[in-house]
Order: sequence, then C-alpha cells, then structure tokens
Amino acid sequence: MAQFRSSGNCAVSEAKPASRAGFGLSLKGRALRYLAAREHSRAELERKLKPHEETSGQLAQVLDELQAKDFISEARVVESVINRRAARFGASRIKYELLNKGLGAEAVAEAVNSLKGSELERAQGIWRRKFDGPALDAAGRAKQMRFLAARGFGGDVIRRVVSQAEED
Repeated sequence: MAQFRSSGNCAVSEAKPASRAGFGLSLKGRALRYLAAREHSRAELERKLKPHEETSGQLAQVLDELQAKDFISEARVVESVINRRAARFGASRIKYELLNKGLGAEAVAEAVNSLKGSELERAQGIWRRKFDGPALDAAGRAKQMRFLAARGFGGDVIRRVVSQAEED
C-alpha cells in the first residue's frame, strides 16, 4: 500500500518497506507473529494463515512443527480465555468463545465445569459494578436480568442474584 505526499503540483509516492506491509513473511513467521500477540488455537491459526499458503500441505507442516515445539497449546488457550473473560462473562459465553476457537469438546467441558463453582460470585460482582441497587419495578428487574443473560450467566444464577439484591 503506498502513501502519497503532496509537494506542490505533483504527488510523490512513498512505499512502505516490505516487512512492515506484511509482505515477504513466511507462514511460520506469520504464525509466530500471531502467537506473540496472544495464544491461538491450531484451528484459529489455520483459518488466519490459509490465504497465505503457497503450496498444498505447507500450512499443516508449519502448524505440526509449532505444535511439536509446544508453541501451540490447547491448554494455554483455554487458560488464557478464562483469565481474560471470567471476570466479565458467565460460563455460557466463555463456552461459546472456546468452541469458536476450535478447541476440543473435552477441554471446553472441563473449563466450563471449573467456572460453574464461581458463577454466582462472579455474577454478583458484575451486577454490583453495573447497578446501584435492586430494581424498583418489574421492568428494572427485567433489564438487570437481560444484562446478566447477555453476559452468559444461566437463568438460575440470574434469578438468585436479582432476588438476593432485593432481599438485602
């Protein structure tokens, strides 16, 4: 992509260096760049790198090599998502995100089970940060319930949080 600078009557083109524009990077270099930013699952890397594959099978070979060197780890991806999202979202929302990353159903189920134990406390904390106190009417309670549902909390947890707020 070229940038143009106007000097008088004519425009002068300044081309970016190839490395800054993303040209000339190998698949492995691109993968390492993605992994340096955050943990990625194999499926995510495959989706992002597929357009840059030059020969058939090249991408699978690069990903196999990175996985063998433990640069790609399903367990680290799960741990990273939980650490980033647990303070703001419920188990359902986190489960959805993990499944979209292409992680195995067993790892996702294990992660969701670990989150279930703290679901009520996390929902109460999120509710306290968002709302000043219990709702005064049914419309206010519905708004609070919709907010927690959108965050991925289950119906039972939502009812307990909103009803406990009214009792306090």
